[in-house]
Amino acid sequence: MSGGRIGWLDAFSGISGDMTLGALIGAGWPLEELARVPARLGLDGVRISAATVRRGPFTACHVTVEVSGKQPHRHLHHLRDMIERSDFDGAVRERALAVFERLAHAEAEVHGSTIEKVHFHEVGAADALVDVVGAIEGLRALGIGSLFASPLRLGRGTVNSEHGLIPVPAPATALLLRGVPVEIPDIEAELVTPTGAALAVTLVERWGGAPPFTLETIGVGAGTRDMKERANVLRLLVGTPATAAAVLPEREVAVLETALDDENPQWVAALAGRLLEAGALDAMVAPVTMKKGRPGMWLVVVADPAQAPALAAKLLGESSSLGVRVRSERRWELPRRAATVETAFGAVTLKIATLPDGGERAAPEFESVRMVSERAGRPLREVAQAALAAWEQDRSGRSSNG
Repeated sequence: MSGGRIGWLDAFSGISGDMTLGALIGAGWPLEELARVPARLGLDGVRISAATVRRGPFTACHVTVEVSGKQPHRHLHHLRDMIERSDFDGAVRERALAVFERLAHAEAEVHGSTIEKVHFHEVGAADALVDVVGAIEGLRALGIGSLFASPLRLGRGTVNSEHGLIPVPAPATALLLRGVPVEIPDIEAELVTPTGAALAVTLVERWGGAPPFTLETIGVGAGTRDMKERANVLRLLVGTPATAAAVLPEREVAVLETALDDENPQWVAALAGRLLEAGALDAMVAPVTMKKGRPGMWLVVVADPAQAPALAAKLLGESSSLGVRVRSERRWELPRRAATVETAFGAVTLKIATLPDGGERAAPEFESVRMVSERAGRPLREVAQAALAAWEQDRSGRSSNG
């Protein structure tokens, strides 16, 4: 995605590919541009239409992808070829491939196969190609550079598939949504499809609320079913940052903390590492003086609120602690992304932070530096300095070409 606008998905009734396309059309993306997507992908016998429908109190856009003739089952390499041969922007092609690779990994895990052997069935059908590439192209066309979303509602019950009757959420959907905040209301319906899940987990930067922004337009996309329990729609709110200057993203975090005075320090250090592997945003250990002058350790864990219960259970199960305090806090944070640079010693991964004034700051990822250092037989500091020098050179090159 490119551009400086913000998008926030209000997924109070789930998300699917057609709901996403409808929301983008409702937010201002011309239907004519969406209708060109099949031809740009080399898909024959595919026609796209849209209609204004009623879903509960909402007037919404419902997109239909009609496929005539028999479509073949496709493997991941077929999809790669179709997307890479298309004339879409490079970033659009890259993100579309990332979505299908996530889907392939989930399907492979469900079926005990590999990503290259998985038949995509419904996921790889022509309508899914249009859903995925169309959604990413629509975000690009609307200039949405940052996408946020509310927690996803999943639904319950069963749904028919090529493998017979399966539970909701579908197995692939459930695997895709690991680490994502979800809710499961008492609604017998598939509210989140595998395609919708893959799009969301690939494109959404943060779950919950969006940073402050000036609302410009709202698109409402309709799902196929008209449910009695709730309006089956997905809303996309689009706007610009609240000020001309960069706005620091803010989010809610859970802070877990406990004091330990009868624990092996080596075990506590190892536990902090395991908590990070389990999804904690940060884990810190500090020395403290406890009652009766006993030395102890203060273990503090920062986490997404949805992860807090599981992390508290892990902490209690793997330490001598009898209780964990939890509180909610807000934190400002710099937007960040990962980048890889080539050095004389090998490829090193960097974490790039965007500063409030729009500038950038890079820091080499330690584990990446360590692995390259061991392979090359060079000091850690030398590898890290080489990575920063390569990043500065790449940035200078981009500036001069821009």
